[in-house]
Amino acid sequence: MKKLTLAFVAMLAFTTFGVAQAATIKQTMEGSMDVTITHPDSVIAGEDFPLSFFIQNNGWEDKQEIKIQASSQIDYLASENSTLNIERLSKGGSYGATIEFSSSADAQPGTYYLNVLYSHVLLSNNETPLSAFQKNIAIPVGVKSQEEIQINTITPSSIFPNAEFPFDVEIISKDIDLDDLVVEIQAPADVTFRGQAMHTFSSLQKDTPLLIHSQIITSPAETTTEHKLPFEIVVKYTDDSGTEKTTAKTVSLLLRPRTFMEFTTDGGVWVGGIFLAPYVSIGTLVGIPAGALFSLAIRRLKKKPSRKRKSK
Repeated sequence: MKKLTLAFVAMLAFTTFGVAQAATIKQTMEGSMDVTITHPDSVIAGEDFPLSFFIQNNGWEDKQEIKIQASSQIDYLASENSTLNIERLSKGGSYGATIEFSSSADAQPGTYYLNVLYSHVLLSNNETPLSAFQKNIAIPVGVKSQEEIQINTITPSSIFPNAEFPFDVEIISKDIDLDDLVVEIQAPADVTFRGQAMHTFSSLQKDTPLLIHSQIITSPAETTTEHKLPFEIVVKYTDDSGTEKTTAKTVSLLLRPRTFMEFTTDGGVWVGGIFLAPYVSIGTLVGIPAGALFSLAIRRLKKKPSRKRKSK
């Protein structure tokens, strides 16, 4: 009888099939028989997946005629060899094995349940067989029509002209490993990138965040109204079956007029139409003559249209 540790069984099954993150169900049966079942949270329609079983006899008596039958009530999920048989398991003994399932390509997205029927016969004083023990266990499996690729962005709440801002993108594959990954950030015409807007990677492991840091530079042309600028993040990759796929997400940033005093993300500051670079000390800022600030304020007020009084 082949004995395997639970960690090894789970690692072997879920590495081989490359399915989504695993979940675990553990139950203690009559006679202190611990049964642990490791299954995927979700699978992609058309792909295979495993159910991994680890059985340990923590009782005082031996068990025999141990049987596990896994079945599905729907045609979407099926298994060619869905039964495990163990002739006898001594106290302190353990056993691990895997039952392979497949999902049909036309499976409808949703959560389905596999049924596992467990049974064993306890040997009283390791000799006398007692009545067979049986228990049903429901295993939930979510079916997805396509793998989930999360595209998250970290950006300022608003931007203004003639300045530089961070634009960070995070990519997470929730179900499978990705190969030949390409991430392209497509910006509107009045925004440019410092550095590259397209990034390539040979691979990305599932549930491993990929962070791409970028800097965008807004046009020096002033704006008098607020409006939104669309950015599109396009992700191209090859899935675990060798198929090339593309997904995308669009985010919008609010472009607004610059106020009288603006602090930039790199530590600089705009005072009216004067920009003080990050290396200028705060003492320099405080040391700006009051007349200069007053002149800037007057100039700004002159640009505003005067309101006429209504005649009585």
